[in-house]
Amino acid sequence: MVFLKDTLSNMKNEYPLVSIIVPVYNAELFLPYCLSSILTQSYSNLEVILVDDGSTDSSPSFCDKIACTDNRIIVIHQKNRGIASAQNTGLNTAHGDYIAFVDNDDILDRRNIELLLRALLETGASMSKARWQQFGLSQLEEIKEKASIGVKAAAKYTILKNPLYLYQTVFCKSLRVIGNTLNFATEAKYFNEANWCRLYKREIWDKIRFPEGQYAQDTAIASNLYEIMPTVVDIETCLYYWLQRPDSVTHKMKSSSFYHDHVVAARRNMEICFNQRITPARSYYTLMGNLQHEKKAAKTDEEIQQYNRDEIIAQSLTSSLSPMNRLLCETLRQIRYFEKTVYDHKIKNMR
Repeated sequence: MVFLKDTLSNMKNEYPLVSIIVPVYNAELFLPYCLSSILTQSYSNLEVILVDDGSTDSSPSFCDKIACTDNRIIVIHQKNRGIASAQNTGLNTAHGDYIAFVDNDDILDRRNIELLLRALLETGASMSKARWQQFGLSQLEEIKEKASIGVKAAAKYTILKNPLYLYQTVFCKSLRVIGNTLNFATEAKYFNEANWCRLYKREIWDKIRFPEGQYAQDTAIASNLYEIMPTVVDIETCLYYWLQRPDSVTHKMKSSSFYHDHVVAARRNMEICFNQRITPARSYYTLMGNLQHEKKAAKTDEEIQQYNRDEIIAQSLTSSLSPMNRLLCETLRQIRYFEKTVYDHKIKNMR
């Protein structure tokens, strides 16, 4: 069912329409904070698409209720098919010239869309991105207040070429800190798999959709997205607040299928990198780390057989690396593994 009060005027020339896609699933405690930060954006020509993916709490009724108060909101209710399906439904529904994604428990700075859009319009880049801040449940009210004020002004832009190369090579936090200290603007060159805290030109998504029915849907298409972007613009400003929840899929899921899907996603990315003659250091890290976890998590005969197939695939992929590239990938993997251990401890203790 689609709930749409009025048809939005596009105003393409002066104020392009921005579609914000919010997959919703059992987020009754956090959705009011998230939607408040979206609906009070300083840039108002928005189409807010709420895709309720079969929620079993009060989220569906809340979405319908808030849609009655703002004609920019579209509500879609569907059976539970996972976040990838919800994101694809949003993409298939969107009318905007630009596309943004927001997780249903996160909070936007009041000027998020304004500044991301300005950066795109001024530079002609395919995607704009900004910085984000993690926060815990106890900080909800504090972050809500901070975000509602909005940043005072946008910091400098950094225009980046070859985002696929940067995605694969600039991902270790400690090396980014060192690079920034040496004035190499390394933090600006950092890309990850997340689709939030970005604004995309609509055409980037014309032929790309998230793979449904699996975990790691964002990782699976990361290289597909970055390889078709000529340039990306980074804004040196925090515009997004990412809630850390111990019960989230990212932090809680430990199944064999979860790790297998990440191995599959890493394989897709590595194959693209080989075609583009780019060293797939980040995807190597994803592949090897999740393969180790899959081995430990595999209990049934079917899971063990799937792990054995994944191990063969991993051996084939890594054998395609030159000795020098293999050494580089393994070195970065070890650095990132240590950082991830520290990060997981921090998140576990975040309140």
